[in-house]
Amino acid sequence: MNKIIDVTELALRDAHQSLLATRLALEDMAPACADIDRAGYWSVECWGGATFDACIRFLNEDPWERLRTFRRLLPNSRLQMLLRGQNLLGYRHYEDGIVDRFVDKAAENGMDVFRIFDALNDIRNIRHSVGAVRRNGKHAQGTICYTVSPLHTSETFVEMGERLVELGCDSICLKDMAALLRPQAAYDIVKGIKTRCGEGVRIHVHTHSTTGVTLVSLMKAIEAGADCVDTAISSLSLGPGHNPTESLVAMLDGSGYEARLNKSRLQRIKDHFAALRPRYQAFMSNIHGVDTDIFDSQIPGGMISNMESQLKQQKAENRLAEVLLEVPRVREDAGFPPLVTPSSQIVGTQAVFNVLMGRYKVMSSEFADLMLGYYGKAPGERDPAVLALAEQHAHKKAIVQRPADLLQPEWEALSAAATALAGCNGSAEDVLTYAMFPQVAPAFFTSRALGPKNLGAAPDVAPSGTGVEPGAAVPLRTPVAYDVKLNGHSHRVLVTPVGA
Repeated sequence: MNKIIDVTELALRDAHQSLLATRLALEDMAPACADIDRAGYWSVECWGGATFDACIRFLNEDPWERLRTFRRLLPNSRLQMLLRGQNLLGYRHYEDGIVDRFVDKAAENGMDVFRIFDALNDIRNIRHSVGAVRRNGKHAQGTICYTVSPLHTSETFVEMGERLVELGCDSICLKDMAALLRPQAAYDIVKGIKTRCGEGVRIHVHTHSTTGVTLVSLMKAIEAGADCVDTAISSLSLGPGHNPTESLVAMLDGSGYEARLNKSRLQRIKDHFAALRPRYQAFMSNIHGVDTDIFDSQIPGGMISNMESQLKQQKAENRLAEVLLEVPRVREDAGFPPLVTPSSQIVGTQAVFNVLMGRYKVMSSEFADLMLGYYGKAPGERDPAVLALAEQHAHKKAIVQRPADLLQPEWEALSAAATALAGCNGSAEDVLTYAMFPQVAPAFFTSRALGPKNLGAAPDVAPSGTGVEPGAAVPLRTPVAYDVKLNGHSHRVLVTPVGA
């Protein structure tokens, strides 16, 4: 009898985050949900990561309403999110009370599986989130951020897996953000955790496809005992994205393993997103095929695009090659942190500064905090000279304790600040939105009543599954302004079309 391999589908979160800059509108995802819900996935990742930020920054969409909508549309599915440990979905650490409230509200609004990671693999920054998830009776998945450096070996990752099991995690995820996970390493780490912690420990494996080797890595992880792997429907896969769901299904055929997914449902999901993807061409990643240079630079595609944007703003696009050489040096100075949000942005920005201004002549406050331990403990020793510069820049000393232990309760202050804003509805969800993104939330609260934006270009014909007659144009829900005079007074009114 074949061993069943579970699959997590990424189309509703990481797939479009990696390929389409997280711009996919909820109304374009909703028609595929009925097929996704019945395709046989173990879980459906649909929230967290950059989606919360993109919703309020670009799409004028309430991320909590997105979660509630997915809960309604996917009644038979485990909903899954990516949570940055003590950072939650923001870019700083939050005190434990905020972590508790966020997890409580995410669970209450429909989240089932919380994949919890820390950018430095500092277990101390994961512990409280895991406890909050388990207190809510939900699935806490502890995450190992895979990276490559002189300090990182298969054994170090196995040891971290052991510590996550001791923490009480319901499952362990091996998360490969940059497609660096080679097949043998995948086998060794999964086998090592299973041997050390017992066959009953549930292991999930997440990879990207950028280097072209990681579908093989998934197969080796499965042979080593992995219980679940992440994939994306083929029409939202490859490049800096993920391996195709259908390819995994075909690969397992005849192998003694089986992913019991409904192929006709997969076909309809594929067709739906294939029709939508051209509309988002403006947000498409420039990486279309395989990029094995990442094995040397270890720089994820999204990090490269961010650095390109920074250089373009300084009219220094021709210096990208220098920046790519500087990133590994900055990473070594900082103690070899994995390059994942927010450490990837912090290291990348400092590398840009170093190339344009001279090494550490200018230092971002975030990089200073990274050096000084305010994001957690780095895997290795930090360069003493750069550490001294960081202390001078930040006017504070390095710390060794868990960063959140230095934070004071802040719910009351955040609540007062949020509820004073125009458009804030006073709910705990709105306060948490403000807490995550205090610079972006005020404008979102003001414009929320106008409804979500769809940034996809209007297609010539209706995509499949939208409920629109084939061949009909699909109007976008872009607000149109009208001047209206009522009782002698002029008013500017924005009207959002509801679609066909």
